[in-house]
Amino acid sequence: MTAIDASTRDDALVALARTGDEAAFAALMQRYKGRVYRLALNSIADPDEALDVVQDTFLSAYRALSRYDPERSLATWLAAITLNKCRDRARRRALRAFFFGARPIDDLADTLAAGDADPARSAADRQELARVRAAMAGLPAALREPLLLCTVEEMRHAEAATLLGITPKAVETRIRRARARLNELLER
Repeated sequence: MTAIDASTRDDALVALARTGDEAAFAALMQRYKGRVYRLALNSIADPDEALDVVQDTFLSAYRALSRYDPERSLATWLAAITLNKCRDRARRRALRAFFFGARPIDDLADTLAAGDADPARSAADRQELARVRAAMAGLPAALREPLLLCTVEEMRHAEAATLLGITPKAVETRIRRARARLNELLER
């Protein structure tokens, strides 16, 4: 068993952690938890969610240790995982906002359970939500994906274009067509 202290290099700790040495991974967590937390907090501006992101980041890192490239900086690798976790949370919040009017699902459930909402209106809202979901699902992926990337995930056209492998002008055109098609589907 190797002695682990503050001078133990990251690559040595990763190698030990890959063999199942929990103390080595704990040392890595201790070394990088502050950095990961700061990045998460600056990305999502919510201390509680940032703590959740830290946990998610290290859990994902542990599961992916076999894929870590020791030629890369561990700090950079952890930062990439952290940003992906922050993006995942942002996507979930954006989808909630898109489908539920920016109200967290738990709040909506509490409101419905408490009877605060007009039952007829709640039923109509659920039916409208189902119609919108069905209409979006009815769009071809070539139209649906740019629309979701730019409206729900708030990507710029250039970012969406890079991700989809098309031009920014094509993204703009597809979004316009998707909105027109959605309007047609929803008017029926």
